[in-house]
Amino acid sequence: MRHYKKGRKLGTDTSHTKAMKRSLVIALLLNDRIKTIESRAKEIRPDVDKIITWAKKGDLHSRRLAIAALGGDKELVREVFEKVAQGMFQDRPGGYTRIMKLGPRKGDRAPMVIMEMVTEPVKSKEEAKPAAKKAAKKAAPKKVEKADEAKEAAEDLKATEEAIVAEAEASVEAADAEGKVEEAVEAAETSAEAEEAVAAADKAEAAAEEKKAE
Repeated sequence: MRHYKKGRKLGTDTSHTKAMKRSLVIALLLNDRIKTIESRAKEIRPDVDKIITWAKKGDLHSRRLAIAALGGDKELVREVFEKVAQGMFQDRPGGYTRIMKLGPRKGDRAPMVIMEMVTEPVKSKEEAKPAAKKAAKKAAPKKVEKADEAKEAAEDLKATEEAIVAEAEASVEAADAEGKVEEAVEAAETSAEAEEAVAAADKAEAAAEEKKAE
């Protein structure tokens, strides 16, 4: 059972784990960036946040707590408290560290990360809103242009369809006209043949009457 054994197992005993965590916190506060294993970086993050919170209070009790947490390093505590007193981290309510993954380490495939202090100022919601509005305004003309292009494409497609339909109707009408002309020609030919037949019959009757008269 792991009663009263809070935290991650880092492969060391209790005293070694405390010393390792203290040394990592000191290295991070001195250099603002360290390279370590992901589990160790996540394990020291609360300790770093606690020291920055003490530095924000800035009273004697908080200074003594920070000195005890950093193994009696008064010079480092003085530097951290001075930086915070000058305005660092004042607008940030928490999250004073950032972890960036690097991938597995050669050999044992341990996940490596870079842990660094977050020193850039926090943007307020009022400052973020105008930036979002500007981005929306910049994006709006693009959307309008795309809508106009789509509308023009739709109109072109509609005109093309109308032209195709008109051409098809014209071809149908032309075909109908050609059919009617052919029918008229056939009717004219038929009527001419009929007239010729009638004329031939009249001639035959006249010849027969002449023979009878003789």
